[in-house]
Amino acid sequence: MYDVIIVGARVAGASTAMLLARRGLDVLVVDRATFPSDTLSTHQVQLPGIARLARWGLLERVIAAATPATRAVRFDPGPAVLEGRFPVHDGVDALYSPRRAILDQILVDAARAAGAEVREGFAVDELLEEDGRITGVRGHERGGGPVREHARLVIGADGRHSLVAKAVRPPAHHEHPALSVAYYTYWEDVPVAGGEVTGRPFRLTGAWPTNEGLTMTYVAAPVAEFHALRKDIEGHVLRTLDGAGDIGERVRAGRRAERLYGTADLASWVRRPYGPGWALVGDAGLAMDPVTGQGISDAFRDAELLADAVHAGLGGERPLEAALAGYERERDAAVLPMYEFTAQLATCAPPPPEQALLFEAIARDPAQISRFFGVLTGAVPVAEYFAPRNLARVVGFGGMARMMLGRVRAPRPAAAVPAPG
Repeated sequence: MYDVIIVGARVAGASTAMLLARRGLDVLVVDRATFPSDTLSTHQVQLPGIARLARWGLLERVIAAATPATRAVRFDPGPAVLEGRFPVHDGVDALYSPRRAILDQILVDAARAAGAEVREGFAVDELLEEDGRITGVRGHERGGGPVREHARLVIGADGRHSLVAKAVRPPAHHEHPALSVAYYTYWEDVPVAGGEVTGRPFRLTGAWPTNEGLTMTYVAAPVAEFHALRKDIEGHVLRTLDGAGDIGERVRAGRRAERLYGTADLASWVRRPYGPGWALVGDAGLAMDPVTGQGISDAFRDAELLADAVHAGLGGERPLEAALAGYERERDAAVLPMYEFTAQLATCAPPPPEQALLFEAIARDPAQISRFFGVLTGAVPVAEYFAPRNLARVVGFGGMARMMLGRVRAPRPAAAVPAPG
């Protein structure tokens, strides 16, 4: 019997496996995929995620894979253009946008090096249950017969369509239907000086450097347009990039290196991430629209929180249920303000005119631009930045009065989540 079985070996699962194995737990992690392999992704590892990779001793491996650093950003929401650099956060000042075949392989290798058993090409067919408690998994390798494995805890890190979550049916809160549809691809010979984010009426775009000298472009639109856009996806992407400054000219002068990838399967939820014999991490327990690119960094954060809780619970430091309840509270407190901020942005609606006051107020102040970019990367808490006292300091009391009269939409503080039971 294992201490922990983890279903899913990408960013959430491999990270959790590595952290638990480093603490001496007996860990099995399985995935139906084999590595290296690609998956749909926003690519961005935001500053807090990069800081964790550095602490885990893995950032140098990401850099060694020729993953370019992004320190400068051009943010053009329409009312004003903000150009600057990310702030320093926990010793790092750049985000990275690695291809997932590279990042996931680094994490899988790190889990193995820590002592976790990793089974690639292993599909889980069902969870095993005894007296209302999850006790293991039944699955199979490709071409092989059924295999049963047991553990003290089974962790679902198997993404948006989590088999573990479907089996245990956890309650959810703060749910949103899909709000945006997103498409991305890669370009050769398309120069970028750093990250580029552009907002236009009902369109959001991003351009980021990634491995092999490629530039990744991302285009989001309201989900209501999905069926119309599917009739001419390439035309939609090119027209949107044409409207986002000169990035359209640059991609037309370059060459598209791969096909277009996209999805409208972008519902958001916050699920209770634990129960008798099971826990959830990554998109299995917390999924938000990718428009703010928080998914990978959130997975790293929650892997640390869950590993701390599991180590404490299985090690006898405190009851496992109480430790996992603490994991839920810490995760929700950390994510909910950004979660609601992301839901606002994912509508792709034009910003209200009053927001121009904020952007105009900070456009000529490099320190304030850097701090705002810290909000976008998750290094500066959303609720802290949009607190009335901070906004008054940024735009002045006169500007603050005009913002209040105009009812500018700052992210609403998330309601407190009731304690389990």
